[in-house]
Amino acid sequence: NIIAFGGRVMDDSKPKYVNSPETLVYHKSETVFAMQIAKRSASRRFVLCEGYMDVIALHRAGFTNAIASLGTALTEEQARVIRRYADEAVICYDSDEAGRRATQRAIPILKNAGLLVRVVTVPGGKDPDEFFRQNPKDGPERFKRLLQQSGNDTEYRLAVTREKYDLSTEDGKKRYLQE
Repeated sequence: NIIAFGGRVMDDSKPKYVNSPETLVYHKSETVFAMQIAKRSASRRFVLCEGYMDVIALHRAGFTNAIASLGTALTEEQARVIRRYADEAVICYDSDEAGRRATQRAIPILKNAGLLVRVVTVPGGKDPDEFFRQNPKDGPERFKRLLQQSGNDTEYRLAVTREKYDLSTEDGKKRYLQE
Protein backbone atom coordinates (compact mmCIF):
# COMPACT_ATOMS: atom_id res chain seq x y z
CA ASN A 1 0.00 0.00 0.00
CA ILE A 2 1.18 3.48 -0.76
CA ILE A 3 1.90 5.44 2.41
CA ALA A 4 3.67 8.53 0.99
CA PHE A 5 4.99 10.18 -2.15
CA GLY A 6 8.38 11.55 -3.05
CA GLY A 7 9.63 13.59 -5.95
CA ARG A 8 13.04 14.71 -7.18
CA VAL A 9 13.94 17.49 -9.59
CA MET A 10 15.89 16.42 -12.66
CA ASP A 11 17.91 19.64 -12.92
CA ASP A 12 19.74 21.79 -10.34
CA SER A 13 16.71 23.67 -9.03
CA LYS A 14 15.83 23.69 -5.37
CA PRO A 15 14.47 22.03 -3.38
CA LYS A 16 16.00 18.88 -4.81
CA TYR A 17 13.43 16.61 -3.13
CA VAL A 18 9.80 17.12 -2.21
CA ASN A 19 8.23 14.47 0.00
CA SER A 20 4.96 13.84 1.76
CA PRO A 21 4.71 15.20 5.29
CA GLU A 22 4.48 12.74 8.13
CA THR A 23 1.05 11.26 8.75
CA LEU A 24 -0.53 8.68 11.05
CA VAL A 25 0.85 5.87 8.86
CA TYR A 26 3.99 7.49 7.43
CA HIS A 27 6.90 8.09 9.77
CA LYS A 28 10.05 8.93 7.83
CA SER A 29 12.34 7.72 10.62
CA GLU A 30 10.69 4.28 10.62
CA THR A 31 10.16 3.76 6.89
CA VAL A 32 12.57 1.94 4.59
CA PHE A 33 12.01 2.61 0.88
CA ALA A 34 11.41 -0.54 -1.22
CA MET A 35 11.39 -2.86 1.79
CA GLN A 36 8.19 -4.47 0.45
CA ILE A 37 10.21 -5.60 -2.60
CA ALA A 38 13.54 -6.39 -0.92
CA LYS A 39 11.98 -8.59 1.73
CA ARG A 40 10.62 -10.82 -1.06
CA SER A 41 14.02 -11.16 -2.72
CA ALA A 42 15.88 -14.42 -2.20
CA SER A 43 18.67 -12.58 -0.41
CA ARG A 44 19.14 -11.96 3.31
CA ARG A 45 21.73 -9.34 2.27
CA PHE A 46 20.32 -5.90 1.57
CA VAL A 47 22.06 -3.06 -0.25
CA LEU A 48 21.38 0.16 1.66
CA CYS A 49 21.39 3.33 -0.45
CA GLU A 50 20.92 7.01 0.40
CA GLY A 51 18.02 7.76 -1.88
CA TYR A 52 15.20 6.23 -3.87
CA MET A 53 16.71 7.10 -7.28
CA ASP A 54 19.68 4.85 -6.41
CA VAL A 55 17.32 2.08 -5.32
CA ILE A 56 15.29 2.38 -8.53
CA ALA A 57 18.50 2.17 -10.59
CA LEU A 58 19.62 -0.93 -8.69
CA HIS A 59 16.21 -2.59 -9.06
CA ARG A 60 16.22 -1.90 -12.81
CA ALA A 61 19.66 -3.55 -12.96
CA GLY A 62 18.31 -6.65 -11.19
CA PHE A 63 19.34 -5.94 -7.60
CA THR A 64 15.90 -6.16 -5.99
CA ASN A 65 17.44 -6.37 -2.52
CA ALA A 66 18.23 -2.62 -2.59
CA ILE A 67 16.59 -0.32 -0.04
CA ALA A 68 16.98 3.29 1.14
CA SER A 69 16.54 5.26 4.31
CA LEU A 70 14.66 7.99 2.41
CA GLY A 71 17.42 10.58 2.40
CA THR A 72 17.56 10.78 6.17
CA ALA A 73 20.33 9.71 8.45
CA LEU A 74 19.71 6.05 9.19
CA THR A 75 17.76 5.56 12.40
CA GLU A 76 17.74 2.75 14.95
CA GLU A 77 14.10 2.09 14.02
CA GLN A 78 15.01 1.64 10.35
CA ALA A 79 17.90 -0.67 11.30
CA ARG A 80 15.50 -2.83 13.33
CA VAL A 81 13.15 -3.06 10.33
CA ILE A 82 16.07 -4.11 8.11
CA ARG A 83 17.19 -6.72 10.66
CA ARG A 84 13.77 -8.39 10.55
CA TYR A 85 14.40 -9.39 6.93
CA ALA A 86 18.19 -9.40 6.53
CA ASP A 87 21.31 -10.72 8.21
CA GLU A 88 23.73 -8.44 6.36
CA ALA A 89 23.62 -4.83 5.18
CA VAL A 90 25.91 -3.54 2.46
CA ILE A 91 26.10 0.23 2.72
CA CYS A 92 26.24 1.83 -0.72
CA TYR A 93 26.00 5.52 0.02
CA ASP A 94 27.35 8.24 -2.25
CA SER A 95 31.13 8.40 -2.43
CA ASP A 96 31.26 12.13 -1.61
CA GLU A 97 32.19 13.52 1.80
CA ALA A 98 28.57 13.64 2.98
CA GLY A 99 28.13 10.00 1.95
CA ARG A 100 31.28 9.02 3.83
CA ARG A 101 30.06 10.76 6.99
CA ALA A 102 26.67 9.06 6.63
CA THR A 103 28.41 5.70 6.19
CA GLN A 104 30.46 6.25 9.36
CA ARG A 105 27.25 7.09 11.28
CA ALA A 106 25.31 4.11 9.85
CA ILE A 107 27.89 1.42 10.67
CA PRO A 108 27.35 1.32 14.45
CA ILE A 109 23.57 1.65 14.10
CA LEU A 110 23.42 -1.39 11.82
CA LYS A 111 25.86 -3.39 13.96
CA ASN A 112 23.87 -2.60 17.13
CA ALA A 113 20.77 -3.96 15.37
CA GLY A 114 22.62 -7.27 14.92
CA LEU A 115 23.51 -6.98 11.24
CA LEU A 116 26.78 -7.88 9.58
CA VAL A 117 27.99 -4.74 7.83
CA ARG A 118 29.92 -4.34 4.60
CA VAL A 119 30.60 -1.19 2.61
CA VAL A 120 30.79 -0.82 -1.15
CA THR A 121 32.25 2.30 -2.70
CA VAL A 122 31.14 3.19 -6.21
CA PRO A 123 34.25 4.35 -8.12
CA GLY A 124 34.73 7.90 -9.27
CA GLY A 125 32.66 9.50 -6.52
CA LYS A 126 29.47 8.34 -8.21
CA ASP A 127 26.22 7.16 -6.72
CA PRO A 128 24.56 3.94 -8.00
CA ASP A 129 22.11 5.84 -10.23
CA GLU A 130 24.93 7.69 -12.02
CA PHE A 131 27.04 4.50 -12.16
CA PHE A 132 24.34 2.60 -14.08
CA ARG A 133 23.60 5.53 -16.39
CA GLN A 134 27.29 5.71 -17.31
CA ASN A 135 27.60 1.91 -17.66
CA PRO A 136 24.36 0.83 -19.35
CA LYS A 137 25.68 -2.41 -20.85
CA ASP A 138 28.05 -3.86 -18.27
CA GLY A 139 26.84 -1.95 -15.19
CA PRO A 140 25.08 -4.89 -13.52
CA GLU A 141 28.10 -7.17 -13.89
CA ARG A 142 30.49 -4.46 -12.70
CA PHE A 143 28.28 -3.67 -9.72
CA LYS A 144 28.10 -7.36 -8.84
CA ARG A 145 31.93 -7.39 -8.74
CA LEU A 146 31.90 -4.29 -6.50
CA LEU A 147 29.58 -6.11 -4.10
CA GLN A 148 31.84 -9.16 -4.08
CA GLN A 149 34.88 -6.97 -3.36
CA SER A 150 33.16 -4.91 -0.65
CA GLY A 151 35.02 -4.77 2.61
CA ASN A 152 33.71 -5.15 6.10
CA ASP A 153 33.13 -2.09 8.22
CA THR A 154 36.58 -2.22 9.85
CA GLU A 155 38.33 -2.37 6.47
CA TYR A 156 36.26 0.59 5.30
CA ARG A 157 37.06 2.70 8.36
CA LEU A 158 40.77 1.90 8.06
CA ALA A 159 40.77 2.85 4.36
CA VAL A 160 39.04 6.17 5.07
CA THR A 161 41.52 6.93 7.85
CA ARG A 162 44.48 5.88 5.67
CA GLU A 163 43.51 8.45 3.02
CA LYS A 164 44.08 11.27 5.51
CA TYR A 165 47.79 10.57 5.92
CA ASP A 166 50.90 10.29 3.80
CA LEU A 167 52.04 6.77 4.67
CA SER A 168 55.35 7.25 2.87
CA THR A 169 56.53 9.36 5.83
CA GLU A 170 57.25 8.27 9.39
CA ASP A 171 55.04 11.06 10.73
CA GLY A 172 52.16 10.03 8.46
CA LYS A 173 52.44 6.39 9.55
CA LYS A 174 52.59 7.38 13.20
CA ARG A 175 49.52 9.64 12.98
CA TYR A 176 47.60 6.97 11.04
CA LEU A 177 48.37 4.33 13.68
CA GLN A 178 47.45 6.73 16.49
CA GLU A 179 44.08 7.47 14.92
